[in-house]
Amino acid sequence: MENRLRIIWLGHSCFKIELGEYSMVIDPYKDGMIPGLAPLHEEACEVFASHGHNDHNWFQAVRIIDRCAKSPFIVRKILSTHDDEGGKKRGMNTIHVFEGAGFRFAHFGDLGEVLDDKRLEEIGNLDVAMIPVGGYYTIDAKVAAETVGKLKPRIVIPMHYSSESFGFDVIRGVREFLDLTGNVVEYDDNFIEVTKDTERQTAVLKYRG
Repeated sequence: MENRLRIIWLGHSCFKIELGEYSMVIDPYKDGMIPGLAPLHEEACEVFASHGHNDHNWFQAVRIIDRCAKSPFIVRKILSTHDDEGGKKRGMNTIHVFEGAGFRFAHFGDLGEVLDDKRLEEIGNLDVAMIPVGGYYTIDAKVAAETVGKLKPRIVIPMHYSSESFGFDVIRGVREFLDLTGNVVEYDDNFIEVTKDTERQTAVLKYRG
């Protein structure tokens, strides 16, 4: 049976990822932190956070499942900064790279800098890249587009942006990033199921509070 990686966008930079009986949540946010987002109440086998801010590390929002399936993924953590001043303004950020079951994908957290060649090489070839695009607290649309242009992941999922109904006022919307990328697919739901045959695309998932 073909492996299917289900990636669910829960808003902001938070995703739930499922493969068979295994699940993880990345960057859960605290209730009330992000305008327009509903309270987060999830359950999963594991939780990961890119850094220590409450819109990314609210582990209390996720109940860990008892006797959960073993993770099929090897996790690599790549250190980066949350700003373009070496972390002086907002501290450090972790890029998580997951590999297993025929997939390799990365969550870039609140990446705030241009990545050097060494770290791009460490990230490597990706099936899926979840990357911030809204600017101000993170890289902006231009830097995000340049980053995925170098990495050439099969599927790009933009995150950490604002809209008319959600997000921080100081960060920009997703459209600027989409104008810089190709093969845009706008989904009517908050998830995508990835297989080895999923076509190359920029996948815009719809927030379902």
